[in-house]
Amino acid sequence: MQQIFGKPLITLRRLFINNSQILRYSHNEKYLEQLSNRSLLLVNGPDSSNLLQGLITNDMQHFHNGAANIHTLFLNIKGRVLYDTIIYKQPENNDSFYIECDRRIHEQLKRHLNMYRLRRKVEIQTLENKMKLWTLFNFNLTEKTMNEKSKFDGRIFPCGDNDKNNTSSKRIDKIIIYEDPRLMNLGLRIITEFDVERNDIIKYLESEISSSNEGICNYREFRYKLGIAEGIDDLPPGKTLPLDINGDYLHGISFHKGCYIGQELTARTHHIGIVRKRLMPIIFDELPKKAFNCDETILNETGKSVGKFLGNVNKYGLGLVRITEALNSQLLEISGLKVNVFKPFWWPQEAQKQEVTAKSK
Repeated sequence: MQQIFGKPLITLRRLFINNSQILRYSHNEKYLEQLSNRSLLLVNGPDSSNLLQGLITNDMQHFHNGAANIHTLFLNIKGRVLYDTIIYKQPENNDSFYIECDRRIHEQLKRHLNMYRLRRKVEIQTLENKMKLWTLFNFNLTEKTMNEKSKFDGRIFPCGDNDKNNTSSKRIDKIIIYEDPRLMNLGLRIITEFDVERNDIIKYLESEISSSNEGICNYREFRYKLGIAEGIDDLPPGKTLPLDINGDYLHGISFHKGCYIGQELTARTHHIGIVRKRLMPIIFDELPKKAFNCDETILNETGKSVGKFLGNVNKYGLGLVRITEALNSQLLEISGLKVNVFKPFWWPQEAQKQEVTAKSK
């Protein structure tokens, strides 16, 4: 019987996060969705790790310590986020890495890598129309945990470690399965060759997996429920700072590695210890019947701006808000519609000095 992470693939009812924590995917709650808005680059060669080490916020040393993938950011020289990515080590090849990024900027990222490649022994190629990305997630999981304390609340794990949950990958024919390195609740990341279809993956997982293509739910809405940004719609290149988008809380920044592009401002902000605004999930009181502009102002009861709206799917959205002001407000509105701002349940303990929600009257 095929196995993943030491457990039978045929059931996958319990995905071991570490020796003590198990994430249960209940029957009929799993969704397998192709991430058509994400793309892959292949960085291959003996100097691949050294090249990436000087460009990313995380530490490539985690791969030498057994990690299968890491979440990381590419910054510009001013310390602002250019690209949010996940880097995967190819199984059985220590010098070859997949870089997942927004599909619309994969050529820009390739040029960025080539600009700093110099004489290093590295090959960089796009895998457009050669590989696909998928995710397996439990959409209803956050309904039970949105306002509950995580069992691991208050613990910030070393970047690339994430409860030791990303130290395994499994290749099965044309399919490679990883655990999401950012947050255990995000489920699985699956890389396949281009000719692999949905049913080819399902046969290795479970016989009953719901479709996310019928308007029931989608991965973007799921991310917004959790308060996770991804791609250039949520993170326009060169606009946001890595700590503002919770790069530290999502195990995407190392504060112990050597220099990398954009490090100075990130390190200084971290050591000062003051981050006044962060990306947080928002929920509309009513299902919006109109579209909002990105950067729409979030106002409190006095008409004062407490942040900016980034995007929404149905009633779930994201905002970059000033934490204390938003959580202490009696009422919040976006273009006249009432919203609630939530502190994500996965934020560490030092962030829990704030109240959990800002309730509307």
